[in-house]
Amino acid sequence: MGVIDWTSHVARRTSHAKTTILCRSGFSPSRLLMHGKLFDGLKADLQRTEQKRATCDVRRATIQTVLCSLLLALLSFSATAATLPEDRLDIMYHAYKGGGATIDGPSVLVRKKFADKISVRGNYYTDFVSSASIDVIATASAYEEERTEFSGGIDYLHNKTTMSLNVTSSSENDYDAQTVGFSISQDFFGDLTTLALGYSVGSDTVRRRDDDVFEEEVDRQQFSITLTQIITPKLVASLGVESIVDEGFLNNPYRQYRFLDATETRGFSYALEQYPGTRNSDAVALRGLYYLPWHASVKGEYRRFADSWGIEADSVEFGYTHPWKHGLTFEAKLRHYKQDQADFYSDLFAFQGSQNFLARDKELSTFTSNTIGIGVSYELPNKLWGLAEKSTVNLFWDRIAFDYDNFRDVTATGFNPGEEPLYSFDADVIRLFLSVWY
Repeated sequence: MGVIDWTSHVARRTSHAKTTILCRSGFSPSRLLMHGKLFDGLKADLQRTEQKRATCDVRRATIQTVLCSLLLALLSFSATAATLPEDRLDIMYHAYKGGGATIDGPSVLVRKKFADKISVRGNYYTDFVSSASIDVIATASAYEEERTEFSGGIDYLHNKTTMSLNVTSSSENDYDAQTVGFSISQDFFGDLTTLALGYSVGSDTVRRRDDDVFEEEVDRQQFSITLTQIITPKLVASLGVESIVDEGFLNNPYRQYRFLDATETRGFSYALEQYPGTRNSDAVALRGLYYLPWHASVKGEYRRFADSWGIEADSVEFGYTHPWKHGLTFEAKLRHYKQDQADFYSDLFAFQGSQNFLARDKELSTFTSNTIGIGVSYELPNKLWGLAEKSTVNLFWDRIAFDYDNFRDVTATGFNPGEEPLYSFDADVIRLFLSVWY
């Protein structure tokens, strides 16, 4: 996927001051814990295992669906148009804590250009997961695991055309995923317009830790088109459209739904979820960026998502970037997300097997989330004692509040089934990283 911030597309075509403000891209926007873009998609992967589920929750704080997170990555494709990413090293530590889950780990990204025609990159990313979320403790025990991801890519620039090839491989004890993607972008009309097309294909393997025989496959395809337009020297807009097709074992092999059961003291029992074998998803995103007279900038973004499972979601985000004295730059953002439930979701079914497809995954329920984020970057004055062209230290913090409209806290006692309090929780996300241009 793309590896520089969408704003870089404009910054490289405007003043140096603006470039200083907005060209501080870090890791890929498609990766949820990256520079100023944590959880920028709309939804975590709804089909992963319970372990993958906690990891996906980490990658969700500006996304509530992986589909629109990938849409942000598509918007970044245009950022590489007519110019290659700078030679750069990023070293990051990320941490998430909320809802009974703690996830943290390092990431390292390296990019290097050759002859101003080719740019290569490599990324290492690790999550250490410790989870006792409500999904886990309701039907199982707390767990710990490690997820490791390696990715690499190459960009080739010819005149005003950029072609990119990307490969990603991730592994954990019960889930493996491989993805290969290709994109091409072209500048038109004096570099004021960029059109980008993308396609990727993925193959995942789902297993169970408690069943050596169980193994299922998931196949994914993603198609995208993005149009970016510099409207004025101070205003740029981008429209992206994406379609994703998933086929195979799309539910969590551990997750269970609950149903009324008069034979149980608590009044209900659990059974394994059943999902459709296909899912078609479509998303559209409109983004705008405006430079202010005092060299600051504001941005806005609206995203719409819908799929064949009946989920519809909308998110709105606003951000502000402000340079200060002595190499300091401050950032702030607000984000609101809302989605409707899947057709086959229920917190409590009338009886076991009451319909063909049954799910109680809270990420398929009706819910909202609100995010407030702040960040600061500091450009080191000594350029690492002459070893680098530029270097910055960056710290970002997000606070996210999740409120579920029809998912109840089954750990609460003294309530009849279906009358438990609605579930909600807050999460904190921190990204601390060093960026070095060389």
